[in-house]
Amino acid sequence: MKKWFGPIGIIVIILIVLALVLIPKYNGLVTAEENVDSKWAQVENQLQRRYDLIPNLVESVKGYANHEQQIIADITNARAQMSNANTPAQQAVANDALTGALSRLLVVVENYPNLKADANFRQLMDELAGTENRLAVAREDYNNEVQQFNKHVKRFPGNLMAGMFGFEQKEYFKAAAGAEQAPSIDFSQSGTQ
Repeated sequence: MKKWFGPIGIIVIILIVLALVLIPKYNGLVTAEENVDSKWAQVENQLQRRYDLIPNLVESVKGYANHEQQIIADITNARAQMSNANTPAQQAVANDALTGALSRLLVVVENYPNLKADANFRQLMDELAGTENRLAVAREDYNNEVQQFNKHVKRFPGNLMAGMFGFEQKEYFKAAAGAEQAPSIDFSQSGTQ
């Protein structure tokens, strides 16, 4: 009985207590990181859906707005930038470029009443609007999950565990600088048919 209260017994008790504290904290970090990754996958899913819709939208517009090639080129370039983005920060910048190009496209569409009345175009616009809404929700869910994860990583004793096991803070999906300002729209610069 004396053995358990000697140096070996104390070490065993300390190890058991540490295991009871460290294992749940480590598992909590793993779970939180998986939640962040899952939410990011949903953002990427919606970005991909939008990415896939855009060529059809551009083709619908081309028939009506042949002389609006710059906007179509901007959308194509922004779409390519989106496909090359790897991190949340890069995807946020590419997303903002694509959103800006799509906004300019919508200004052009206003000048083509026949295009707005086209059933295929309306369906594509409805799908794009739905995707934009789902994308906004997915980004919000992702950022909420990142916030929870970062709290685990920054708070004591999680910060000790995170440092020991290589868990690092995750990036938020942020809008690019200037995104808080509405785009300016000038109908006088687009031609009409």
